[in-house]
Amino acid sequence: MSVLLFSALRRGRYLTCSPAQHSSCADKETTLTQAEDEAFEAYVGDQLDAVERRLSAITLTAANPFLAEAAEHIIAAGGKRFRPMLVAVTSQLGPQPNDAAAQIAAVVVELTHVASLYHDDVMDDAALRRGVPSANAAYGNSTAIMVGDWLFARASNQVATLGNDFVRMQADTFAELVTGQIDEMRGPQPGHDAMLHYLNVVAGKTGALIRTSAVFGAMTSGASREVLDALAQFGMQIGVVFQLADDLMDIMSDDSGKAPGTDLREGVSTLPTLMLAASEDSDDDELKSLIAGDLADDDVLARTLAMLRANHVIEEARADIVQRAELARKQLDLLPDGAATRALSRLCDEVVSRSN
Repeated sequence: MSVLLFSALRRGRYLTCSPAQHSSCADKETTLTQAEDEAFEAYVGDQLDAVERRLSAITLTAANPFLAEAAEHIIAAGGKRFRPMLVAVTSQLGPQPNDAAAQIAAVVVELTHVASLYHDDVMDDAALRRGVPSANAAYGNSTAIMVGDWLFARASNQVATLGNDFVRMQADTFAELVTGQIDEMRGPQPGHDAMLHYLNVVAGKTGALIRTSAVFGAMTSGASREVLDALAQFGMQIGVVFQLADDLMDIMSDDSGKAPGTDLREGVSTLPTLMLAASEDSDDDELKSLIAGDLADDDVLARTLAMLRANHVIEEARADIVQRAELARKQLDLLPDGAATRALSRLCDEVVSRSN
């Protein structure tokens, strides 16, 4: 099961009565809610297990063992499975849940995500992915690109079984993902706001597929347009939060699955570095100069990371992430009460906690 989901479902209290009410009311409602959430946790875990089996089976359809091995490389390394988890959770928000369709939808979004990682790592010349050698490091750039293409093709094959509405949304999402990547490569154009450009890139590269994951699950269960629209807003907003937290982890964590400071070394803009660039505090000038300079030397990178970790922009970035997560949570008011909606609410807290 996704670590994020497991943590989210365990978070929080199950009190639904006010302290002024009789204790037996609180006990009964607490027990009932906890039982519902535990059953829901087990259901989502079973769904994710089924998704893993489907992912492995798809790699075995490769035309030769080498392609199968290369396609399995990053999938087998694990990962958070955040997108399939969202599909599984939201698949219970409509009147006609369809477990098989939800599993296929979850496979589609994960294949799309993994394929994009193969391509990202080539463009970034990344050495690590999910704690193992990246596909380009293991097999070379050309193979990594072609395997990414193959995974995109398998995602297209799978989504076609779900119907035209799914195919259209997948195609639109893919276009957003590619546009976000191109915008990141080009950088903000003269006269354009760097922060707005960064947030648009995040929305395209990360938010779009997470939004689609949230909507796909509900679509498989015949959810209403109101629910789908709320999930689209929630998914995009929590997707942006997810990436902002991930970018902060690149600075703060030694356990992110890639070398700390990778984004910093590559000159990739993130929320803290953009906040720093906008700072008018003269005390930040030395750090700005380091970040703008050559960070190829490990000692220079380590010094820059240490200074950035201690800088005021880290807490400012965390506050921004919390505020955005609360905006995402407000969309949940439009969803039906139940274990799925409670899980999404706690997920907001869990995504934010990654930035701590």
